[in-house]
Amino acid sequence: MDADPFVWDDGEVAPGETAHVRFPVSETYLGDTVAAPVTIVCGEQPGPTVFLTAAVHGDELNGVEVVREVAQEWDHDAVHGTLVCLPVVNTLGFVTQQRYLPVQDRDLNRAFPGRSGSTSAKRIAHQIYEQFLSQCDLGIDFHTSTRGRTNMFHVRAEMDDDEVARLARAFGTNLIMDTDGSEGMLRRELSDAGVPTITVEMGEAHRFERELIDHALAGVESVFAEYGVYPDREVRWPGWRTTVSGWDDKTWLRADSGGIVEVHASRGALVREGERVCTITNPFKTEKTVVEAPFTGVVVGVLENPVVYPGNPLCHLASVERDVQQAIESARAGDAPGGGDVPAAAE
Repeated sequence: MDADPFVWDDGEVAPGETAHVRFPVSETYLGDTVAAPVTIVCGEQPGPTVFLTAAVHGDELNGVEVVREVAQEWDHDAVHGTLVCLPVVNTLGFVTQQRYLPVQDRDLNRAFPGRSGSTSAKRIAHQIYEQFLSQCDLGIDFHTSTRGRTNMFHVRAEMDDDEVARLARAFGTNLIMDTDGSEGMLRRELSDAGVPTITVEMGEAHRFERELIDHALAGVESVFAEYGVYPDREVRWPGWRTTVSGWDDKTWLRADSGGIVEVHASRGALVREGERVCTITNPFKTEKTVVEAPFTGVVVGVLENPVVYPGNPLCHLASVERDVQQAIESARAGDAPGGGDVPAAAE
């Protein structure tokens, strides 16, 4: 069976060809075109159509490099299917290095599938969704934590959906957060529409973190192996894996006092119940508040900016079973492979 071309309103990519497109999504106050870069790799052999997206939040950069390297540096001669690569979805946020669209401060990741004739965010989302994403069979959306915090390398997915769960496991992270996502999220809306999609969380905003980028590239290769895009590759096993679901299995530890924070646990670290996670002190260090882990778990996200008001988030903690605790400790000691951050000391 011959491969099909990839077609959108203004163009077509034939099997065996690659196209680099600047797709118009909006205009500036001066009427200049705002365009999102898109690379489409159409393989000569039939297979699934897979999208990779990054910078839906404009300051989240790790995924930008992942998508760029897959699109521009990988050998695509043997690709089965089509790759649709959008390294910068939120072009306006990217050029201003803001999380949200600078137009009315809208969150593009709450605007999908979008709607023509609506807000700026929904117009942009609608064009990208209809022209590219909805035509795909599955997809991976790369994110980081917001500024001032960092996330361990993990997947977020709706695990009650068998096809989404298959994709999440194929990516090969230690941790999968089982959530359906908020209304308007790219992954939720596409998964609900029959295009299995996962979110990959990795590190912090405003920077490239090479170790996490390499982990993510290995995850993409693993997905391509699972779905036959690269039939000669192998699906990745991260060494240990756990799936966290339900509010009882995870919590954000928040500051009860304002001050300057010393963090004692890094992203991906295992902390025991009652162990000190953070200490908040006043400028004179004459008063301090010790924040302890309410249960034994893994640090999914943690504060990077060391100042807080009461109520500010300090640490995102997820409960893990005893066998997973042992696997994390073994990986930390170098006795087993691991696909996430499991450092012996704070970063």
